Amino acid sequence: MKQSKLFSKIKSWLLELEYNISFESDEHQTFIIEKESEGIKNMMIVIAPQILIIEQFLFRCKNNQQNAYKQLLIKNRDIVHGAFVIDETGEKVIFRDTLQAENLDQNELIATLNSLSLLISEYSTEMIAFSK
Repeated sequence: MKQSKLFSKIKSWLLELEYNISFESDEHQTFIIEKESEGIKNMMIVIAPQILIIEQFLFRCKNNQQNAYKQLLIKNRDIVHGAFVIDETGEKVIFRDTLQAENLDQNELIATLNSLSLLISEYSTEMIAFSK
C-alpha cells in the first residue's frame, strides 16, 4: 500500500475511533494522538517503509533502575501487543509496537491502542513507583 494512501487510511481510523490528532504531517508520515480517557497522550505514529511504528513515552526511571528494568521485562511477557523499551539514555521508558504496513487493518491498530490502555490501567501503580 502506498504510504500516502496508508496515511489517509490511518487518519480516518483514528478519527473514527475518536482519537484527538494533535499533530499530523503527511510529508513526514507522522501523527501525534491523544485520548486521555484511555491513557494515551502524545502517542507518536510513524509510517516508515514497510512498517508502522507506534510509541508513547511513559515515564523516566529515576532510582533503582536495575530492579525496575527487571520488573518491566517480566511484565513485557504479559503484554499482548507492544512492549516496554528504553531510549538510548537508559532513563526514558516507552511503550513501542511495530506493525507491518503492507496489509495493515484497523483491528491491528485497535489492538495496539487497547493493549497500551490495558497496560496503563493494570500497571500504573508500579510505573508511578518506578518513576520516583
